[in-house]
Amino acid sequence: MDIHTGGCLCGGVRYKATGPLRSVIACHCTQCRKTSGHHTAMTSVPRANLVFESDETLVWFKSSDLARRGFCGRCGGNLFWEPTGEDRVSIAAGTLDGATGLTIERNIYTEDAGDYYDLPEL
Repeated sequence: MDIHTGGCLCGGVRYKATGPLRSVIACHCTQCRKTSGHHTAMTSVPRANLVFESDETLVWFKSSDLARRGFCGRCGGNLFWEPTGEDRVSIAAGTLDGATGLTIERNIYTEDAGDYYDLPEL
């Protein structure tokens, strides 16, 4: 079974995700840009496959009726996006420890992309 670990910059949030990770989706929506400072790159797992080894600084913010976002309340690390009513949680790919072999599968909400960068051809 695949085991992937990760966490935030300060170590206040540490997690373990088991099973295969989905290909990365790069989201350019306004909310992702506002929470990350750029686009986000997220993979995902079934919610039951995500276990917190340390969540003392994990804060959840309901960013809309459709989802909530998890971040570290100490270092500000943008870690998770969890859609309401679904059994999956998205994990910021940059928070995973080590190489994953994942690639960006597609870009979404490109109409909201910042005007300061060009979208790569996928």
